[in-house]
Amino acid sequence: MTDLDSLRKTLLDEIETAQNLDDLEQLRVAVLGKKGQITKRMKGLGALEPEARRNQGAALNTLKEEISRAITERGRVLGDSALNARLLQERFDMTLPPRPETEGRIHPISQTLGELLQIFGAMGFAVAEGPDVEDDFHNFAALNIPPEHPARQMHDTFYFPPDASGERRLLRTHTSPVQIRTMRAAKPPIRIVAPGRTYRRDSDITHTPMFHQIEGLLIDRGTHMGHLKGCLFDFCRAFFELDEVPLRFRPSFFPFTEPSAEVDIGCAREKDTIRVGAGADWLEILGCGMVHPKVLEHCGIDSSVYQGFAFGLGVERVAMLKYGIPDLRTFFEADLRWLRHYGFLPLDVPTLTGGLS
Repeated sequence: MTDLDSLRKTLLDEIETAQNLDDLEQLRVAVLGKKGQITKRMKGLGALEPEARRNQGAALNTLKEEISRAITERGRVLGDSALNARLLQERFDMTLPPRPETEGRIHPISQTLGELLQIFGAMGFAVAEGPDVEDDFHNFAALNIPPEHPARQMHDTFYFPPDASGERRLLRTHTSPVQIRTMRAAKPPIRIVAPGRTYRRDSDITHTPMFHQIEGLLIDRGTHMGHLKGCLFDFCRAFFELDEVPLRFRPSFFPFTEPSAEVDIGCAREKDTIRVGAGADWLEILGCGMVHPKVLEHCGIDSSVYQGFAFGLGVERVAMLKYGIPDLRTFFEADLRWLRHYGFLPLDVPTLTGGLS
């Protein structure tokens, strides 16, 4: 046993003084390898008497386990030290200015969303968000959309396979479910805008399967159509950065608003370009209306006390109109040349005082 104690002390000292992982690996092989010191001693147990073989074998196994643990622990320490040294050597200063050719751009959709939120935020609207995957109640039923409505059909909506209960969830076709969730969770007065991605089965020069919407909702006592019109007039003046913007409200139909209207903005068409403002033509930009009493009742709001208005517009549509982008599909093609042309500098943060665009 005295011999093993001496060997133990020697090996632990050598392990502790190993300077790197290579030296430690060489030591491990010299001690625990096929021809290592402990391995040779264990092979020699067969020549001992049974009692001595049993005692010596137990002592060697204990020593082997202790040395293995010591090597593992020393390897962890040396590994951490080597990693830290490598990180110090290979560190990269992120504060260095970028090369001009790698200068980034803010995508027009992100910039336009920032402009919209800046405008509605200044009007007192809070931002509300909800899930992209919805159920039938929030996306259709609570919005007074009947079961036979074409919007529920598979040719217009992305449905998921039925779950165990038979319910089919779907990718939301508008951000209106956020309005429903807000009205069910909060008490009036309510004033929110709901930006986000929406999904429909459509793809051409003016439609994509995924696009962005922003919808507004205001619920309060005594709210009327004049409040809605004033809100949209102020929004269009601010967004298009014009003192006077001609707007036209045309009667329309939406299941979730009554009365409903589509809003056209005055414009002038010159060859392949459209200029917003006074002109001989009109271009539809959004839909709006007074919240239907049934929608209020679905959300637990007394429609005899509270009224509200809602509106919704496509982010890509108004971005195309404001910045002269001719094809909706180019928003999603990840073309760096297109982004360098239509993109915005990262410091061009939209503000009502400093300018939106």
